[in-house]
Amino acid sequence: MFAALGRFVTRFRWYVIAAWILVAVVVGATAPTLQSTQDNSEFLPDHYESIKALTLQSEKFSDAFSPGAILVIERKDGEELTGDDAEKVTAIGSRLGPELGPKTFQPLVVAQDESGKPNLSEDGTVMFAVIPLADGATGYDTQAMDDAKALRKDIEKLVAGSGLEIRATGAVPQGLDSQESSADTLLIVGIATVVLIVGLLALIFRSVLICLLPIVVVGLVSSIATGAIAWANDVFDLKADSSVQQILIVVLYGVGTDYILFFLFRHRERLRTGATVKDSVVHSLDRAGEAIASAGGAVIVAFMALVLSSLSIFRAIGPALAIAVFVTLLAALTLVPAVVSLLGKALFWPSKSWQEEPKHGTFIKLGNAVGRRPGLTALVSGGAMTVLAIFALSFNPSFDFNSSLPEGVESTEAMETFTEHFSAGAAEPVPVLVDAEGADVAPDQLAAFATALGEAEGVDSVAGPLPSKDGTAYQYYLTLSDDPVSDAAQDNVAGPIRDAAHDAAPKGTEAYVGGTPGIFADMSSAMARDYKVVFPVAAVIIMLILALLLRSLVAPWFLMAAVGLGFAATLGLTVIAFQHIGGEAGLIFMLPIYIYLFVTALGTDYNILMIARLREEAREGRDPHDAARQAVTHAGPTIAAAGVILAGTFASLMLGGNTLIVSMGFALAVGILIVSFVMSMFFTPALTSLLGHTAWWPGHGDEKRDGATGGDEPESELVSAT
Repeated sequence: MFAALGRFVTRFRWYVIAAWILVAVVVGATAPTLQSTQDNSEFLPDHYESIKALTLQSEKFSDAFSPGAILVIERKDGEELTGDDAEKVTAIGSRLGPELGPKTFQPLVVAQDESGKPNLSEDGTVMFAVIPLADGATGYDTQAMDDAKALRKDIEKLVAGSGLEIRATGAVPQGLDSQESSADTLLIVGIATVVLIVGLLALIFRSVLICLLPIVVVGLVSSIATGAIAWANDVFDLKADSSVQQILIVVLYGVGTDYILFFLFRHRERLRTGATVKDSVVHSLDRAGEAIASAGGAVIVAFMALVLSSLSIFRAIGPALAIAVFVTLLAALTLVPAVVSLLGKALFWPSKSWQEEPKHGTFIKLGNAVGRRPGLTALVSGGAMTVLAIFALSFNPSFDFNSSLPEGVESTEAMETFTEHFSAGAAEPVPVLVDAEGADVAPDQLAAFATALGEAEGVDSVAGPLPSKDGTAYQYYLTLSDDPVSDAAQDNVAGPIRDAAHDAAPKGTEAYVGGTPGIFADMSSAMARDYKVVFPVAAVIIMLILALLLRSLVAPWFLMAAVGLGFAATLGLTVIAFQHIGGEAGLIFMLPIYIYLFVTALGTDYNILMIARLREEAREGRDPHDAARQAVTHAGPTIAAAGVILAGTFASLMLGGNTLIVSMGFALAVGILIVSFVMSMFFTPALTSLLGHTAWWPGHGDEKRDGATGGDEPESELVSAT
């Protein structure tokens, strides 16, 4: 099959290349823009309590107060605010109101105490004002970001010469700063990724054209994949978070470069035997195509398993990454061979060293070590991963998205000032909705409900109740003692606050606690459910792919065990680095999913390449120990090169500058290194050697083929599926 594809591609290489360019132009011109959302409530299904609270609020309290921005006001000289300063703020607010417009914000509201005076901090140096969201505004769309930029510009003009400093924070300004930070991160990651790939390819091949090949190919693939993802999101109403474009860059360049490497290593080795360029391309695609397609298929399946997630953030990113890998896979099997066929031996210019057999001294030593002592190798490599995996048990998921905002941005600094001078929860009161449809609720019951809420752990004060116009619902607002986006607030809402609301709700009514901490609490529950569903389903499907590829029912089990151990070790090492050494209270809750996506899914690629090579060596008539030795010796360089490039690509995320991206970059980079070097290079071949012929039961695809000698052959005849 793949030999036939190779013959077709080499014969019609100009048409293949032209078709890819044409598709890229058409998709780029017609596809919608890939949009993302930062509204966490959009990620949850309707049956969660926070979404029920949001729905009831929008139905019964259309004029409900929802803060869009908080203005933190100080004197530039740091002195106490005076009555004149309060009048200036009022004047600025009256002039600012008409400027805001009805799209995102309503006119500014100055916070007041019980006497009606502007609400000052205890030391009198800080006051705040609130800008509510306009009716129907989400605060997370493109219009909101534009309005937040305009708000800051208007404030800068109006405050000039007043002696005051006014900084904007709250939901919309924080979203703006996060978006701008993501754009900066996208640029940094893109540049770092390209520089890294070019540099590493230059060291490996010493060829100008090979250095440029992934950049050109992935650039073409990226425009097609991004457009296809945007279409899919529109058609299926998928919600992607703001990190999806950063991850797409890493996946496209990392996976694309890996697949190109798998083909080029095989092509270079075939040319060394004296084969023509055309014959080498056909042969290389024949030998590497099955492994590349199987590896890509396993990755696609792992990504698509996320459609089973209850969170739309993962239901969107799963298909998005699957589409990206699918397009990359097609390019690796068609576009890359066509370009290589067209360039011929000029592909390696100006290097001439490609014609010489490499020594591979290091990998010969590693192969000998694995072949001689497979039991010790499996014990040491598996034991080291097990020790690291133990630390994964202390993983503490965090939902504090504010910690992922970069230091020094306006919204972060303003929020720090606000929480230093006011109750942390005052930044965003948490709504509690009581659905009293069909119930007769007395005033004393409502008062008792408010008292019960006020006594719950983590609640500073309670405002309300505010009845709906039809009298069938009531709304309370809780001021929490902790920042509403903090883990402490989430824990209190998920536990004592909701317990108090549910227990004290008047007979015949239903109480719902919503707000940001309620959303985060529900997302935590959804994640726990997803771990129990998505991971097992993906593992079963990947095992089926491995079983079909290897014609074995035994090998898939220890291959998946190896990848699972690599997953746990990666999470454990990240916990050690950030929680135990770095002092972080927790790591972003999405981290295990991302480790699953890239370490488990992409790590399967390297295991497939190694196991395919082990099978090839066994078919040459070698015994299990010698097969392991040869597999590590000759497939090791390819896996090492691919692993270093992919790990380095993920490591570029650490330049993003915030906790979420840095921890993700670290985890994915070390995870790929663990899977490629420890698991694929040592653990998998060692276990296969120990199991011997049993590893291939019942298909026994390791059986010696006719004509196989079992002796050492030139390296060009030994590199299988690479």
